[in-house]
Amino acid sequence: MFNRMIRNSLCTTALLMGFGFAQAQTADTSGLVIPEIKRSLRNDNAIERNLVKDRVPLAYEHIREDDAVYMQRIWREIDVHEKMNLPFVYKADSDLGNQRFINILLNAIKNNGITAFSPVDDRFTTPLTLAEVAESLTSKPRSIQIPDYANDPDGSLGLMRDTTITDDFDPDKVERYWVKEDWIFDKESSRMHVRILGIAPLKSVYNEDGSFRDVLPLFWVYYPDLRNEFSRHEVYNGMNYGARMTWEELFESRMFASRIIKSTINNPNDLFIRSYVKDPILALLEGENIKEKIFNYEQDLWEY
Repeated sequence: MFNRMIRNSLCTTALLMGFGFAQAQTADTSGLVIPEIKRSLRNDNAIERNLVKDRVPLAYEHIREDDAVYMQRIWREIDVHEKMNLPFVYKADSDLGNQRFINILLNAIKNNGITAFSPVDDRFTTPLTLAEVAESLTSKPRSIQIPDYANDPDGSLGLMRDTTITDDFDPDKVERYWVKEDWIFDKESSRMHVRILGIAPLKSVYNEDGSFRDVLPLFWVYYPDLRNEFSRHEVYNGMNYGARMTWEELFESRMFASRIIKSTINNPNDLFIRSYVKDPILALLEGENIKEKIFNYEQDLWEY
């Protein structure tokens, strides 16, 4: 009897310790706040939609180093205001969460173990913690003056006091994305391949008067790590509700509009186009010129 009481006591203690440990493991102290989307308790479709749950991305075709006779690196910028890119800001909710592209990225980082990397470079050298990702999303604390109603209830004395505020993260301020990719010509298959390497969301920064100042990259994510996650999220298509593609299919099929902002073609100083072409129209034309050079390389290999 005494041994059974001790055994039960030890089991209860172990359960309590295990419960406490589980709580410590799952407690979120990162500060990365993503609104929780309630799951539907009924089938929220007229048909059973199970295909997207089973989708997996196709494996990339292997390219031998000796067969890669041509390779250039390109950096692109996606502007969500362009008509073709409107799915990036689709605001509806689903059982997988909010369907904004930035929220899909943040959920993958927070809940699915995807690593975010510091924007100090785009070579994925410095992993970021969840707390650092959360800090990059919000503004830095700043001090402002507000009326001191404690000592001046009616405001007649004009007393003010200092207070510190921090703006919450606004997903609508993520208006652009950078995409880093390699263009490779494989002589074994006689094909030009494009492989996306990384994606970085950019936060718009405004002056005190509300005028646009610049965009800053928040973090980089390694695209091959995201392919499985993207294959489980469908892309909004207002013209065809029955055959939506996934985000993985959108990127692999190049179903987005972008402009080239940097390349390795004739760029020994590793500069962005805007660094040596100040006029925005001429910078856009320079990006189109880079695209044409890649296209012409492939076309010049063939005889007709």
